[in-house]
Amino acid sequence: MSSLLLLLIGFGIFFLAWKTQDEINRITAMFSGTISLIWGLALAPLSLQLFVEIVSLLAAFSVCMRCLGCGSNRS
Repeated sequence: MSSLLLLLIGFGIFFLAWKTQDEINRITAMFSGTISLIWGLALAPLSLQLFVEIVSLLAAFSVCMRCLGCGSNRS
């Protein structure tokens, strides 16, 4: 249950960071949100950790395939 709370706090901090206009507050909020998300994922059950890892790998793979041109020959 504490992992869910930390994940929600992390996402809430990220939401507030995007809404703020001050650069220093935004950087601090992003740093705090990242720490909360990492801590929440570390405490999360294994099934949630594997789900997040698979989703992030698929997202990174699709971005890499787009950058490589899906095997098309570049000029």
